[in-house]
Amino acid sequence: MSTTSTRPTGATGALEASDPLATIAEQHTGPRTPPAPIPLSRVVRVELRKMFDTRSGFWLMTGIAILALAATAAVIAFAPDADLTYESFATAIGVPMAVILPVVAILAVTSEWSQRTGLTTFTLVPARGRVLAVKAGLAVLIGVVSMFLAAAIGAVGNIVGSNIAGVDTVWNIAASNLATIVLANVLGLLVGFMLGTLLRSSAAAIVGYFVYSFVLPSATSALAAAQDWYRDLGPWIDFNYAMAPLFDGVPTGEQWAQLATSGTIWLLVPLAVGLRLILRAEVK
Repeated sequence: MSTTSTRPTGATGALEASDPLATIAEQHTGPRTPPAPIPLSRVVRVELRKMFDTRSGFWLMTGIAILALAATAAVIAFAPDADLTYESFATAIGVPMAVILPVVAILAVTSEWSQRTGLTTFTLVPARGRVLAVKAGLAVLIGVVSMFLAAAIGAVGNIVGSNIAGVDTVWNIAASNLATIVLANVLGLLVGFMLGTLLRSSAAAIVGYFVYSFVLPSATSALAAAQDWYRDLGPWIDFNYAMAPLFDGVPTGEQWAQLATSGTIWLLVPLAVGLRLILRAEVK
């Protein structure tokens, strides 16, 4: 006994036509249009927001203003009247700035790995170099703006402090010296950025920066005192030593050359290695 289907032939076609999967397949049979790349302005906005949205980023930015105000108040309260000069305020504010700004640059890079946002970031923007360039540019911009803000706070403190003490307001830092101080802090910030790209770990990069900034100078000074050959060679290979003249005024031609040579060794070469590692690393 044989059986035959009683479903009309047209019903099969109707069912296939109403199948959503078939409809989707028909829609994608043509050439697919690639999505438009994310514009640079949006990348800048997102990266800037990421620097402030986290608790660490927020308190680092807030800490810059708080420490600048605290340092200014400390100079007014405890400095002798003869030391109430703009240089004293700038020096007091510059110490915490030199510590905080490199940490801001470090976290701008390492947050992609510590907070596991790198997979999303580099999936949406596959050109990793583009993201890293934006991070570096924003870190430098934030550093420069923060330094000018701190300089303004120091200027107000200088005026208020001298008026309270009844002494003349002394402006003993030239504009050219202020520019070299900003440059020195930007270079320190870029050292932090370099360590972030090289290590890709917040804790390791921050520890590495403190070792570089506070332990290494003591070791190189001891070496220079004990070894005559290093006393002459040190300024050409010690980046910390080569940056010191930037805080005292405009460097000489030889000091600029020493800064460029030591900066290549301690900043440019490791930064190139770190960028290469990030461009080739597997993001998980």
